[in-house]
Amino acid sequence: MFSTVLSAALQGLQVEFIDVEADLSNGLPMFHMVGYLSSEVKEAGERVRTAIRNSGLVIPAKKIVVNLSPADVRKRGTAFDLPIAVSILASLGVVSQERLEKTVFVGELSLDGRVRSVPGILPIVLEAKKHGFQSCVVSKENESEGKLVEGIEVIGVENLKAACDVLNEGVAADPTETRTVRDAGEHTYELDYQDIKGQKLAKRAAEVAVAGNHNMLMIGPPGAGKTMIAKRIPTILPPLTKEESMELTKLYSIVGGLNANQPLILERPFREVHHTTTTSALIGGGLIPRPGEISLADKGVLFLDEIAEFQKPVLEMLRQPLEEHFIKIIRNRGVYHFPAEFLLVAAMNPCPCGNYPDLNKCLCTSTQIQAYLSKISQPLLDRIDICVEAERVAYEDLQGAREESSKDIRERVIMARERQKERYKGEGITTNSQLNAEKIKRYCILGSEEEKMMRQAFEKLNLTARMYHKILCVARTIADLAGEEKIGLAHLREAIGYRTLDKKYSGRLQDEI
Repeated sequence: MFSTVLSAALQGLQVEFIDVEADLSNGLPMFHMVGYLSSEVKEAGERVRTAIRNSGLVIPAKKIVVNLSPADVRKRGTAFDLPIAVSILASLGVVSQERLEKTVFVGELSLDGRVRSVPGILPIVLEAKKHGFQSCVVSKENESEGKLVEGIEVIGVENLKAACDVLNEGVAADPTETRTVRDAGEHTYELDYQDIKGQKLAKRAAEVAVAGNHNMLMIGPPGAGKTMIAKRIPTILPPLTKEESMELTKLYSIVGGLNANQPLILERPFREVHHTTTTSALIGGGLIPRPGEISLADKGVLFLDEIAEFQKPVLEMLRQPLEEHFIKIIRNRGVYHFPAEFLLVAAMNPCPCGNYPDLNKCLCTSTQIQAYLSKISQPLLDRIDICVEAERVAYEDLQGAREESSKDIRERVIMARERQKERYKGEGITTNSQLNAEKIKRYCILGSEEEKMMRQAFEKLNLTARMYHKILCVARTIADLAGEEKIGLAHLREAIGYRTLDKKYSGRLQDEI
């Protein structure tokens, strides 16, 4: 007696379909599983046999061999429990084999026969639809996630007995329950930029950064409001499109980060990373790599508070994804690509005590300051478009008039993004931060006066070619916020101003102290 049931395994972001084959024959009673299995998959044998027994079904005393094919693909996780059980029951004739050919089974089994949720259902269902399968049988907890995909039947079952009933009785999913992907729409945030008194320069820099998706670094003393500004950036981000929402939901499905009641992600992510994080946690890793924080921040914000406290090797790993907007992880079994199109927002003190350059209060030596600031290498600074100083808030600022709300800032950001989207139609990009050298020549044209100013800044600030291009991209964004098609002197002057601060704190401390 032989049967085959279809399941699926995740390899990074890719889905690979697995044939779960079961053969029952006469011989010494045994249960044997093969197919390049990890330890958790090997343990499935005991879970499956116990779950079948506790579901009121009987496995005869026969030789049972289960093979997960192809044999050269490493099988990991607990998602194979349900298909293994179904394949055995199909071999026994307990369930009908008519629906097995076009159905994908994914789920973990508890000892009492309940089907538990597993991560990665959305990408599996998407791939199943792409390959022409008719239905997917998953845990009841995963049903809402699977039903985000239209055009394929997703059946949620609570236990193994229910799965058998679906196969034998042809129980169909309710088509009215299928969830449709929609726009994010308006959201209400508890935080608002009108809560921040003063810091007009830093808030303006945040607006420019979001409008063009430019990386930003804030430097200032403790208590100046750097973290407050960063945590309110989600309130001025443009809404997700339908396509972006599905991409993010697919990514979070793989790491098991979805809400069962509302699986569709409607807000851009904001990932705050502690300075003790490891390289693999930040960029992704593992034998079969999983997405790291930079991928989970895709289409959103990655916030590194106290960036100078991070291990320098960890920070240096950001250089490639900041430039290419994806991360490539190489393993013996293949190459894995994860998205990393995030907005980097970082904050730091100017020195270990936080009071530099106020020499009346700063207790740090030049050596201590230099060692502290050197954690941020020049190549990494070159990839940060905007550097801005958050100064101490004056008493008058705290008693000042009502500040501009996030809603007002967001409206300007959305209009600037729309201008960029329209300008770059057919170019494969949507924001100014994605402009390469060739496109910068086409879309960031300077007049004679602007060219003169740029030349002076290049020589005086000793800019690199990358920094030169970053300034032009930022100037293009500032012009978009102003509704101008041409980059003017005021736009360029503001963009250059965002590149003077890193020079103030980097490389010239000996002369200033």
